[in-house]
Amino acid sequence: MKRIFQIFLFLLITLSTHAQSDGFSISTIPDAVFARMQGKSYPKGCKVNRSDLRYLTLLYVDEKGIEQKGEMVCGKLIADDLISIFRELHRQRYPIHSIQLVDEYDGSDEMSMEANNTSCFNYRLTSSGGLSKHARGMAIDINPLWNPCIHISGKAAGTIEPRNAKREHVINKNDLCYRLFIKHGFRWGGAWKSLKDYQHFEK
Repeated sequence: MKRIFQIFLFLLITLSTHAQSDGFSISTIPDAVFARMQGKSYPKGCKVNRSDLRYLTLLYVDEKGIEQKGEMVCGKLIADDLISIFRELHRQRYPIHSIQLVDEYDGSDEMSMEANNTSCFNYRLTSSGGLSKHARGMAIDINPLWNPCIHISGKAAGTIEPRNAKREHVINKNDLCYRLFIKHGFRWGGAWKSLKDYQHFEK
């Protein structure tokens, strides 16, 4: 029995090391990262438990073809999905401008979008007072400067987010990013009617 336990422990350590060494990993949120989130993506009174979130490290290729390292906080329910998706995006050298915590922008969604930053968790309420998908870490925005959110109808009709949107590399149904997220059971904001949120995938 002791020998079996030793083998199991060895395999566990080996798998964990591999997850780190290839540039992609999932962990609970480290204390240092959680400290960075305070008062920003994780404000006082946040109703989402830290234990329900995960910290990811990712590799990606930017629009210049240069490999970069990124980090992301997401809901634990989609952590495995995101690792699988971003591994494939990296393998196929899909261009992503940046992947940083929204806390680098003081938790400002607009600032993060204007910087073309791909991000996931950011605690904020909807217009009706409920929790948004981003507040639960269950939605991600991909290259938002290139893939803006365009309001079609309602009070915000004509509004484009971010305000400096360039509409380059706009995601469509033939896009690799779209195909991977849909394969993993996500819904795409670009298919909505009242607004076209091309950057947005949620589960």
